[in-house]
Amino acid sequence: MALSSSQTSAVSVRRRGNIAPAAETRFDRRLGKILAHATEVFYEKGYEGASMRDLARSSGMSLSGLYYYFESKEKLLYLIQKDTFSTIVDNLRERLDEVSEPEQRIRIFILNHLEYFLTNQKAMKVLSHEAEVLKNGFGTEIASLKRTYYRMCVGLLDDFKASEKLEFSTRMAVLSLFGMMNWIYTWYNPRVDADAEHLARGMSELFLRGIGGVTRRSASLGKKSQKKKAASN
Repeated sequence: MALSSSQTSAVSVRRRGNIAPAAETRFDRRLGKILAHATEVFYEKGYEGASMRDLARSSGMSLSGLYYYFESKEKLLYLIQKDTFSTIVDNLRERLDEVSEPEQRIRIFILNHLEYFLTNQKAMKVLSHEAEVLKNGFGTEIASLKRTYYRMCVGLLDDFKASEKLEFSTRMAVLSLFGMMNWIYTWYNPRVDADAEHLARGMSELFLRGIGGVTRRSASLGKKSQKKKAASN
């Protein structure tokens, strides 16, 4: 039996904490545990290397019981990705509603991303490595969520660019920012590196001041070039 849309949405609601524990159903709790175990298996074995038997064994279910709720491991990967992106986007919207200053909104975007990333490192690694696995309807829905997240960041950068009267490629800046944030799992060590708040502050400074520095330097070089041309004439 495949999960209904109301059942799949229960995962992101549970993660956001928007329902009281008493209202959380037995199914919600069971689904949350299954997805957590599935994340562990995909993290350890990779999507291709994991079998439904591995997933059933990890979650403590019989193979037939797992197939009763999930017709394939693709459905589990889809639910992990849907939960992750829905939670990040919903949390971000709530935080952005409280702030209007363009630079601060970018800082909130970075902090929101890193907080979730460092709390759910295995899930984020699974998403990074298995980004192209989902096909058909599953893949289309996740791609739509990713585009929503990307466009939110584009909007924030465009607002910042306008407010500061800067000139830079929004696309390059956004993709560079995601690259800086998403690959942190390859080097982050909690025993050595700062927590999410401090990391977000440092990355924000590198990112925002870097954009301003490149733009101002380009403008300065442009003026020098114009002066040289004028002198040669």
